[in-house]
Formats: sequence, structure tokens, C-alpha cells
Amino acid sequence: MTVCGRGPAGALALTTLCAVALCGCANTLQNQPIPHNVLEGMLVAPYSVYWLGGSFHGQAITEVTEDPSGAFRVQYGDCVQGGQSTCIPLIRVVTSPDNSFVPGGEAPQRTLRVRGVLALSAEAGRTIEIPTGGVVVSVHSPDPALAAGAAQTVVPINAPGAPLAALPPRLPDTGFADTPLPAQMPSPLHPPPGPALLR
Repeated sequence: MTVCGRGPAGALALTTLCAVALCGCANTLQNQPIPHNVLEGMLVAPYSVYWLGGSFHGQAITEVTEDPSGAFRVQYGDCVQGGQSTCIPLIRVVTSPDNSFVPGGEAPQRTLRVRGVLALSAEAGRTIEIPTGGVVVSVHSPDPALAAGAAQTVVPINAPGAPLAALPPRLPDTGFADTPLPAQMPSPLHPPPGPALLR
């Protein structure tokens, strides 16, 4: 079959091939469904894990990860800046179960009250750190207004909560950072299988 043939059949075939080729290039990020075990991990975590619901400002969840420290990261929308290793999405919410440390470093920051608790704002409002209950919730966005809106909206996925409602006050150090993670615990020692010892 000749695609470049003359007449309506050739033009139709060429148009169809171009459409198929363009469709293959439309979503270069190739978003994958969020694995059920990661979402279930958020639900059964022994601490509150915060999110913005299934979507936020028309942007669906595009990634959920749990790092070895136990922190959960929920990303909404695709990268608006950067790429694979340096993706800056429309909005990202991180819940850290180690409330003994509030990130910030030496970057200029200011204190503000978010839903009844003291929080930190850094990077000209693009990052908001909220110590609440036994966790620290970090909201990141390239748009300060969006970050502020997300801070007013975050709710736990695994506990009662409502947008705009008061957040639980910060608890004293929960000691989470001192508790070994499951991967850090040695497996119990078992005698090797073999014949019974003679008496």
C-alpha cells in the first residue's frame, strides 16, 4: 500500500498515520496509575497522612511515594518546571512522621498562623511547613497563592478532618526518628534446619 498515493484514499491514510503519530507524542510523561499498595499505605499509616483529595484545582494526583523515613509525598499535576529528576509539580504535599525537625535551614522564612497552628513560610511563600499533631506537613508550589490555598485545604486521608477546619496543635517530640524502621530491624535468628541434636 502506498501512503503517498494520489487521491482521497492516499490523503486519508496519510492523515490517519499523522494522527496516530501525534497521539503517541501527546503525553510524553506517560503517567501511570498510582499503585494500590502505596495508597493503602497512606490509609494504614500509624500517623496522620495529609493530602488534598483526589484532585486539586483540576489537577489529579500524578504520583504518590513513601520514602524510607516513612514520609509520604503526594504530587498533583505534571511537572511545570524541570524534568525527571528535578520535577516541580503544580502542588506537592509531604507528610513527615518525624515532628522533631521542621525543615527550613538558613533560607529566609517567616512565621504565620495556618488554621490555628504556627507554621513557617519560606521561598517567598512557595513552601509552607505546618507542624500539626505528631507530623509535619509541607506544602510546595511554584505559585505562592496556590501553596496558601493548599495549606488551608489539606486534610488527613486516614483520620477525620475538613478543609479550613482547625488543625491539631503540635505534639511534643513523638520519638518517631528514634524508632528503627522495619527495614532496619534484624530478622529473628532461627536455628538452621538439620537433624535433631543427640542427647
